[in-house]
Amino acid sequence: MSVLLEVIATTVADARLGLQAGADRLELVTAMGEGGLTPSLGLIEAVVAASAPAPVNVIVRPHSRSFVYDADDYAVMLRDVRAVKAAGANGVVIGMLTADGEIDREGLARAIDAADGLAITFHRAFDETRDLQKALDVLLGFDAVTNVLTSGGKPSVLQAEPIVRELVRQAAGSHCTVLAGAGLTIDAVAGFVSATQVQAVHFGSGVRVGGNGLAPVDAEKVAQVRALLDSKRS
Repeated sequence: MSVLLEVIATTVADARLGLQAGADRLELVTAMGEGGLTPSLGLIEAVVAASAPAPVNVIVRPHSRSFVYDADDYAVMLRDVRAVKAAGANGVVIGMLTADGEIDREGLARAIDAADGLAITFHRAFDETRDLQKALDVLLGFDAVTNVLTSGGKPSVLQAEPIVRELVRQAAGSHCTVLAGAGLTIDAVAGFVSATQVQAVHFGSGVRVGGNGLAPVDAEKVAQVRALLDSKRS
């Protein structure tokens, strides 16, 4: 099977371009320059409708200050998770930590309950945990968590090939896929996939016009990545 390609969308146009060019799945965000925040309900509904039947995963992140959330933050997040479910999305993209850099298990469990069967991607809050392998073990204990987005704890995933390879090995045979992202480039993706054996990659700025996170999706770049991943078909 081919390596799954997930592309960030911030607009309906992004979603259409990404899927037409070969993306398998979308992550819908707003405020990409802040690492992605929860989109409006109107945008979620419009992108889900425009993308059907392709899966759309929606980030639920109330602010960019940290991944440690208080009771008010959780109240907002759980409302948003339920709204994403009602809008017909495939899944939610979330991440929450304790003040000492561990996965917030209680908060994650509450979000999973609110998601009511939606796929759960744990986002790059994972990369801020004190011990990536221990954090992955925690996530593997939650059956609802189907993906963990990671750059291997580095600013760019291309700096973390050995770490990502080990995380892929650790998750092998489980319900959770290591989704490699942050800093991936078209030129490097084929070699990265070969070196790490990842089965899913995540592109944001790397497939946008001018490599700019504030610019639209570049369909030609998505198509190039799709072709390279298909050449790795197993």
